[in-house]
Amino acid sequence: MQTATAPAPAGLLPPAAAWAAMDEPAEWEGFSRPVAGREGWWESYLAIEGMHCAACALTVEAALRKLPGVDTVQVNGVTATARLQWQPQATRPSAWMAALRRAGYGALPAGDLLLAGRRVDAQRLMLWRWLVAGFCMMQVMMYAAPAYLSAPGEITPDIQALLGWASWVLTLPVLLFSCWPFFAAALRDVRALRIGMDVPVALGVLIAFGASTAATFDPASPWGAHASYDSVPMFVFFLLSGRLLEQRLRDRTAGALEALMRRLPDSVERREADGSFRAVAVRRLVAGDLVRVLPGQAFPADGAVEGGEGRVDQSLLTGESKPLLRRAGDGVIAGSHNLTGVLLVRVQRVGAQTRYAEIVALMEQASVEKPGLVQLVDRIASPFLAMVLLAAAGAAWWWWPLGQAHAMAVAVSVLIVTCPCALSLATPAAMLAGVGALARRGVLVRKLQALESCAGVDTVVFDKTGTLTEDRMDVVMAHVPAGVDRDEVCGMAGALASHSLHPVSRAIAMRFPEPGWVASEVEEVAGRGLRGKVARLDGSGARYLYLGSASFCRAPVPGRDVPVLRAHLSDGGHYLAGFELDEAMRPDAAQAVAALLKLGLRVQLLSGDTGSAVAHLARRAGIEWCFAECTPEAKLEHVRGLQREGHRVLMVGDGMNDGPVLALADVSMAMGQAVPLAQAKADFIMTGNRLLTVADVLAQARRTRAVVRQNLLWAALYNATCVPLAILGFMPTWLAGFGMAASSLLVVANSARLAHAIREH
Repeated sequence: MQTATAPAPAGLLPPAAAWAAMDEPAEWEGFSRPVAGREGWWESYLAIEGMHCAACALTVEAALRKLPGVDTVQVNGVTATARLQWQPQATRPSAWMAALRRAGYGALPAGDLLLAGRRVDAQRLMLWRWLVAGFCMMQVMMYAAPAYLSAPGEITPDIQALLGWASWVLTLPVLLFSCWPFFAAALRDVRALRIGMDVPVALGVLIAFGASTAATFDPASPWGAHASYDSVPMFVFFLLSGRLLEQRLRDRTAGALEALMRRLPDSVERREADGSFRAVAVRRLVAGDLVRVLPGQAFPADGAVEGGEGRVDQSLLTGESKPLLRRAGDGVIAGSHNLTGVLLVRVQRVGAQTRYAEIVALMEQASVEKPGLVQLVDRIASPFLAMVLLAAAGAAWWWWPLGQAHAMAVAVSVLIVTCPCALSLATPAAMLAGVGALARRGVLVRKLQALESCAGVDTVVFDKTGTLTEDRMDVVMAHVPAGVDRDEVCGMAGALASHSLHPVSRAIAMRFPEPGWVASEVEEVAGRGLRGKVARLDGSGARYLYLGSASFCRAPVPGRDVPVLRAHLSDGGHYLAGFELDEAMRPDAAQAVAALLKLGLRVQLLSGDTGSAVAHLARRAGIEWCFAECTPEAKLEHVRGLQREGHRVLMVGDGMNDGPVLALADVSMAMGQAVPLAQAKADFIMTGNRLLTVADVLAQARRTRAVVRQNLLWAALYNATCVPLAILGFMPTWLAGFGMAASSLLVVANSARLAHAIREH
């Protein structure tokens, strides 16, 4: 998905004219893409402005879903992003904006260049609100100190009134400026006949300020002795402090997702017809263009290097932890970074055809998906807030006979302390932190719910070909007769094998790349082997050798019963060496299996290959249970049998012919380079093709589950402890505000630990 270039909107919400321009196909196609398998449907992602809570996510979903031509709508409250599927014949982006405006929200295309600037502006404005609240809080507390510290009668009525008026004046900026986001959100909720998290906050602030104002304007009233201006700026300061830090932690939590989806440059230098280079927008590139990428820049498209040499960072796209050397003829991926050297790249794929676009599509889909626990919290958010209002009213009614001012103070504390911010953040903050850490390790999460399911997996089933093995042969053992120099004959075999493209020859040449020998007069006999003259570089030690099958080598071959392919080397009369070859197992396969066993998991191997080959590979990888000659139907039945026994199964396949069993398993993972990512049926995509990441995913899922439980437990304990204290009158307003802000901050900070939890291999 390419970056949109809409006109810069003024103010907090984009003007209607800006969104009317988006109705042109050339514009909305810049931040949308066709939905696979649904002819005529498109998918777009929006960054929603004005969201503060779980209730906001439900409101935005309802506002967009009721539009004609809009089918699926998913909104994530933590990332403030929305995903919708729609038909251009029935609706256009301007209609979305109008619906969101009526609901009190704004939006921008999620890939819009203006989005980062608007977020910075919003953070700066929140910082100013926090500073004003902090300054006024200190001044009001200074004026309130004499009332707390002095004995009765020490302060004369006129001085007391003067201090009250000064506190009233200093509280006004807090009320009109610092509190404005809470009042605006609460007013929007009331107009829409719903209860959001800012409604009890706004009510609490207004009640506390109103009671204190009544005491200042009419000292003889029942409120006269109960002015408590200090609680208002103190509560607002604590609340803004929590939200400011929470905002920063949430941005850091989703940092890997944001970094991955914003890696394409705005422009790139393209060579023109006259040979000069000119900066053009990335969206103007087409296949065949030649672009110049300087050190520190990101590649704008998939392509091949035609000139220059440099190292490339692909860590966020493939999980490769080390920079890779790229020179003429090597491929580069859109979104990866050029670290050193100037590279000339011939563009091959642009826009939605790039691997980067496929990865972004998966990450965007995962970022808006809601796991089961999040959906449950969303459903109970509004009823819970209604109960909060009832509890506050009940507390005020109970305490009213003992003093109106005290009853209002108790009601305000109940309104503030019971706001379910921590509960609404407990699950999504932890999930996104876990997903962000996996993204940095080269693992893409297609379904956020899968991370929750992955924590309960007890059995891991691997496919063999393309998953545990690579698409080449490998020499697993070399035998030489007694008295023969092993290094010498292996070097000669490597020199002879380098003249053939046969898989067996390539495996021997790769295993024994001896530079001290050279072969000449090489002849290849199809289906049998190679023969030719092999000598040292100086021409000495020349011998005519045969490399291939036993019958081709013209020498007695010692018998050895092994379930692998064998190749032999002889000089036509004497047997010199034997090579056992097998499918090349991925370098980290055995280490990955050991890591899974260490986690207490059962590991199994399924394959359509013969029994001896499957058993041999299982032994090499350290897998105890292996099943051979499995048809796709047999694989399905095997996984069903495990599930009937009560096991939770993770299936790891290459995505080629494993689609049905990947879909059936409780959780599934696919190798990233096996099939186009957008068509993969797996829950997780391993872009780096490293099997060790399977253990990483399972360990991270367990850590995420533990953090979610910790967050939910903390939210429950917080409410169970603080609500009774507030109702009993033991929690002042300022302390209620501090507790609410601290609880939300603790949940987000605890979740942020997951962003750095994955170990380095």
